[in-house]
Amino acid sequence: MVLPSRQPVHARHRHGQDCRDDPRKAPPVRSGRSVWLYSGLILLAAPAAADTLRIATWNADLSRDGPGLLLAEILRDDSPQIAAVLQGIVALDADLLLLTGIDHDTRLVALSALADRLTAAGAPYPYRFALRPNTGVPTGLDLDRNGRLGDPRDAMGYGRFAGESGMALLSRLPIRAEAAVDHTGFLWADLPGALLPPDMTEAERAVQRLSTTNHWQVPVTLPDGTALTVMGFLATPPVFDGPEDRNGRRNHDEAAFWLRLLDGALPSPAPAAPFVLLGDANLDPVDGDGRVAGIRALLADPRLQDPAPRGRHGRSEPAHKGDPALDTALYPQGPGGLRVDYVLPSAGLTVSGAGVLWPPTTDPLAQTLATASRHAPVWVDITLP
Repeated sequence: MVLPSRQPVHARHRHGQDCRDDPRKAPPVRSGRSVWLYSGLILLAAPAAADTLRIATWNADLSRDGPGLLLAEILRDDSPQIAAVLQGIVALDADLLLLTGIDHDTRLVALSALADRLTAAGAPYPYRFALRPNTGVPTGLDLDRNGRLGDPRDAMGYGRFAGESGMALLSRLPIRAEAAVDHTGFLWADLPGALLPPDMTEAERAVQRLSTTNHWQVPVTLPDGTALTVMGFLATPPVFDGPEDRNGRRNHDEAAFWLRLLDGALPSPAPAAPFVLLGDANLDPVDGDGRVAGIRALLADPRLQDPAPRGRHGRSEPAHKGDPALDTALYPQGPGGLRVDYVLPSAGLTVSGAGVLWPPTTDPLAQTLATASRHAPVWVDITLP
């Protein structure tokens, strides 16, 4: 599809001001964990008319087989997949972009290198945010019951190394890292109404975190000085387990977490509106495997809007019950097209457009995006007063 023309929020940031990255360590997140935020000097001018904020999420498949490999590939500048990701981000032209499926390192070196290449391509993102995910973090327990410790499935979230397949926020608006709240350490057993596996031991209940990857919220500063809270997550696929349905249950509860937070049922206070919930839920509300009650409840909650972004991947799937125009990922050798990626603004925000970036097959961008990932970028435009 063709992205609509708009007056983007970041347009006012391009009046001769050079955005020079100035790495600095931000104040700690309220969980006590440190976060690195890269910021630039931005000249803010008053808007002459209503602005559009484009918010997007994309599982861009930026995870590799070991630590440091993603950074090396970005720096080599010879990877067709990295080049395709860069072209996709430039075409998307989002003001806020949550990347999922990107390897994490402590100082965000790989993310910074990716952003440097985006700047060179004419799409600067001077603000970046990420926190350490649960992927690859040892539990010290034999969670997969195979008699060995330290396997990828024994980690807090599946991972062959710490930080595998995390998530990160790229922003053209200032990020208030000092006000971020990290829920990544929240214990699964502490979730009200948790669907814990029937074979879960007391030792596992005491250490197993809910988040496969992350659950965090971070405010960004809008042009009028107010804040928009970005709430991001990347859930486990609801498959690759046994009859105990550990992953299916966890996937359900990773979506249900946000409803409990909005209900005020968790130790952390509910975020104040306006906010946007986005990321890869790894679950289609109609087709494929998984316990759909959690994601359906999110989509139906009156505190959230579902703009139902639409695109078209061109594949015919008569066995599917859901609308294929809502699909955000395509697994040709598996379940086919599924809606698994979401951007859900809070109820009071004005949505002026939404879509899934599935270009026609005649558009060169279609092959570019297919080279990048099985997922397509999902975007929502918000009109600011």
